[in-house]
This record gives sequence, C-alpha cells and structure tokens, in this order.
Amino acid sequence: MATSETPDTIVLVHGLWVTPRSWEHWKDYYEAKGFRVITPAYPGFDIEVEALRDNPAIIAALTVPETIDHLAAQIEALPKPPIIMGHSFGGLFTQMLLARGLGAAGVAINSAPTEGVRVTPLSQARSLFPALKNPANYHRAVGFTAEEWHYAFANTLSREDSDAAWERYAIAAPGHWVWAYGLLANYTPGHQETWVDYAVDRAPLLFIGGGADHIMPPSVNRSNARHWEKSPALTEYHEFEGRAHWTCAEPGWEAVADYALEWALEHADPAARQTASTTEPRAE
Repeated sequence: MATSETPDTIVLVHGLWVTPRSWEHWKDYYEAKGFRVITPAYPGFDIEVEALRDNPAIIAALTVPETIDHLAAQIEALPKPPIIMGHSFGGLFTQMLLARGLGAAGVAINSAPTEGVRVTPLSQARSLFPALKNPANYHRAVGFTAEEWHYAFANTLSREDSDAAWERYAIAAPGHWVWAYGLLANYTPGHQETWVDYAVDRAPLLFIGGGADHIMPPSVNRSNARHWEKSPALTEYHEFEGRAHWTCAEPGWEAVADYALEWALEHADPAARQTASTTEPRAE
C-alpha cells in the first residue's frame, strides 16, 4: 500500500554511447503506473541523437565529476528522495549517488564497475576494444560501428533489429572515460573519480545482470555487488538469463522494469533524506 513516504518519482540515468532517449519505453511505462519519471542527461547529452552524431566533439572533454554533480543537483532539488535506476555507466552513477546519501532506493542495471572491481572478462575487453585500440581515442568521442554495437550491446537481437537500435540510439562517448575509468582506474595510484566508500550506509541497492551481456557481464556485476559487503545497507543481485546489455529495450524489457520497480518499492528506505555527502575519499 502506498503511503506518504512511498517514493513517487523515478530517476532513470542513461549510460554511455546513448542519451536519455534510451529510456523512452521505461519512461512511458512507469508514467502509466502513476510515477513522475525524470530522465536527466549528462551535460552536453541533452540534444537529439542525430545532432550528437553530427558533432560528437562537444562531449569529448566531459568529466565524471561534473556529470555526477550535475545529476546530484537535479535529485537534490526533488521534494523527497526518489528511486534511482541507472543502466551501464548510469549504474555506476547510481552507486555514486547513493553513496552521497541520495535516493530512497537504487537499481544498477548491467552496471559499469566502480573503482576496485578488477574482473575483466574477455567479452568485455573485446567490447571495449574500439575505444582502447588507439591511444589517441583518450582525447576523442568514440562510437561503435553497427557491427561493434551488435556484439557489445545487442548480441541477442537479430542483426536487423540491432542495426535499427543502433540507428535510433547510438552515439559516441568520451574516450577517456573508457581509458581512465574502465582500464586504468585500478592501476593508478590513489583514488580515482569512480571511487566510492563501500562501507558507507546508504539506501538499498539492487544489481541486475544480464546472463548474455558481453560488455558488462554478470561476473562484473556480481563482483561489484560483493564489494558492498562492508556496508550495513541492503545490497542484492538478480540475474536475468539470456539477456544482453540492451536489456532495457530488447524484447521482454517489461519483466526487467517490473522487477526493478517492485524491488525498489519493497525495500525503499522511508527515512531517506536528500542529504548529499561531500566527504572526500579517505586514504587506505
């Protein structure tokens, strides 16, 4: 039964290589259930896919700190803590936002890992190779070809359906995010920008993995979830067999959306307060 403390807003955080358009089905689906749904864009990602394809350079220099601050400011402005759901790099941001003390519950779907998760399956390395094959890509916005997208994102779809998804949603992404945070974060001295305090108390967090995900395989998400064992907060993991990284739009996405929402509503912290933490990374 809904109460005055039940979250009435859902914040959907998109990942890399896409824009908020990637949430169009979920936004309509959740709004039809009576929720206010917000799909914030990263700075510079708030224009149409076609415009970003024409000029990807405008997002090449975007940083993680300015992005997380931008997202946090929008969540802090809400009248009460929302449910925060993020896909891929948006799942990483969901973890960072909850670690700041934001949100009543969080769901990280096919999440990119926070610092310290060292599992790197072969399919993940192959998926990220287009960005990593040339060191010059560190300073560029780098996209996937339709063939690369099919392997990394939509491997459970037919090539025809994958190409259609690529045409509607795919954009380039800041190459240095893949290099610095996906490749070098665990091998660079000191805390990096995707660091979180795994011992912090925060809102409940669910990880959802896709059994057929190539770019963020289940082993990565399971490892990421285990890193939160130091926290007194609830952390759970659920896996959908046979689903790719494109799980939020591939056929059957409604089952994922329903599970995420039902879990978040069941476990949402009614005592959550929108008090973002500004604590600096502690030394280890």
